[in-house]
This record gives sequence, C-alpha cells and structure tokens, in this order.
Amino acid sequence: MLKEFKDFIMRGNVLDLAVAVVIGAAFTAIVSSLVDHVITPLLLTPALKMAHLENIEQLHYGAVKYGSFLSAIIKFIIIAFILFLIVKGFKSLERKKVPPAAAPSTTERLLAEILDELKARPKV
Repeated sequence: MLKEFKDFIMRGNVLDLAVAVVIGAAFTAIVSSLVDHVITPLLLTPALKMAHLENIEQLHYGAVKYGSFLSAIIKFIIIAFILFLIVKGFKSLERKKVPPAAAPSTTERLLAEILDELKARPKV
C-alpha cells in the first residue's frame, strides 16, 4: 500500500497540481492585496466617500454585506484575466515550438514514385 501511495504521489499530474495550488494561493494573496490596497483606494475611494464609507467591505444592506461580495468579484475578474493571459501566452509558445515539417528524404521520394507507378499499372 505504501508503494501504491508513492507511485500515486510521484505521478506528474499530482505534482503539477500541488505546485499549481501553492502558486495559486500565493497569487491570490497578491491579487487580494492589489484590490484591497491599490484598486480600492485609487479607483473606488470617490464612490465610497459619496456613500460615507471608508472601505468597500462596509457596504451592506441590512445583514447582506454586498461590499465584500463586490470585492470578491473584482478579485475573481483580475485572477481570471491574468490566468487567461498566461494560458494564451503558453499556447502561443507551444505553437512556436512545433518544428516545420521536414522535406521527404530521397528514400521516401523513391518509394512514393514506385507507389505511383504501381497504381498506374493496368490491373490484370
């Protein structure tokens, strides 16, 4: 059972997923800081001041804290857009890595000629 567990953990997909989770958690902290400390103060401060609030999380309607929800939506959109750019970048790199098709070798050309002549022969 220990060997099966080791084989499971050492598969490429599991390791890739573990790295992705750790990087995603760190990236989420960066985006949260961006929204909370840069975007909210710079872009949302005028609207918040008009509502007589200091922080977007203070927006609420009764017990519904829609300010926190708006903050989460902003964070999600930023993360989704950056992930879109990353995936798009990797796809363009993959397209560039595809080697051009090599010209057929002399042997392949001769075999193709023989095949064409065999096809052209009348059937008996």
